[in-house]
Amino acid sequence: MTEQSTERPTLEAVAARAGVSRATVSRVVNGGDGVREPLVERVRQAVEELGYVPNQAARSLVTRRHDAVAVVIAEPETRVFADPFFALQLRGISKELTAHDSQLVLLLTEGRDDHARVARYLAGGHVDGALVFSLHLDDPLPGLIRGVPTVYGGRPGWSDGSRGAVYVDCDNRGGAREAVRHLVGLGRRRIAHITGALDQTSAVDRLDGYRDVMVDADPKLIEESDFSPAGGERAMRELLDRCPDLDAVFAANDITAAGALRVLRERGRRVPEDVAVIGFDDMLPVTERTDPPLTTVRQDIEDMGRLMARLLLRGLDRRTPGPESGPAGTPSSVVLPTTLVRRASA
Repeated sequence: MTEQSTERPTLEAVAARAGVSRATVSRVVNGGDGVREPLVERVRQAVEELGYVPNQAARSLVTRRHDAVAVVIAEPETRVFADPFFALQLRGISKELTAHDSQLVLLLTEGRDDHARVARYLAGGHVDGALVFSLHLDDPLPGLIRGVPTVYGGRPGWSDGSRGAVYVDCDNRGGAREAVRHLVGLGRRRIAHITGALDQTSAVDRLDGYRDVMVDADPKLIEESDFSPAGGERAMRELLDRCPDLDAVFAANDITAAGALRVLRERGRRVPEDVAVIGFDDMLPVTERTDPPLTTVRQDIEDMGRLMARLLLRGLDRRTPGPESGPAGTPSSVVLPTTLVRRASA
């Protein structure tokens, strides 16, 4: 029985198998130009036959790329792994990076002490760039990672607009307006709003959309929450105690709406007969399992993740400009449309 070698195939071994020079193999493996197609095919065949895997450190010296992207979520892990929003966005990012043979490096921030750690890692040259989302308005992270190619998930909230940040977001304000107009069209007049965390731009924009329609709304009909199920339950109890005659609720996201629905059921309020409810996101693991199924504003969360990764990769390789690019292939921000998905709750 022949003993199988455990040594890693080398660049020289590939060159010998393909009958070409080491430099030719290096150009093919590292995506260089100037190699005739027949030689490219011979090198690729030799790579496959030998099971050659390029040395990433050596390859980085040639390409100045690490084929790795950091995904930074400015939230504690307890929220990241409990909220399906993050799973959907990560799935979209992962699909796009995988399609470009790039690795995803997940970085979470449990608290402000973690920001310096994340900044040091990004500045250390371990990754080609960063995808950052769920930022809060006073978050220091953007200032700490200057110089690192970055695309943000959601409109950044800092006041210094000169930074030229690239971001992917949905039309939060327009989606909120459509939701509240739908409730008005149903004949509802005492429409409450459970906000998200108001130190995040998405929550602020959705509150502004509510106010665009409910211009003269009683301030008592607005209750601040935090995008969580428990926050939705607490806010709904506060609203019912304060405004028992409310007849509709627009919640800033689906899991907040799910918490509100539980409290309405506990209080004996029929949905939608007594109180109509609309959420935001259209996360199917939530919206189709609520009782009744939730009417909501749909944003394509997974596609937003893919687009974030695509814009970052496009910025790293200016040779491939596309429809989302500005002059000379420089990526520009994208705001995606939303749609109202009608189900039984409103």
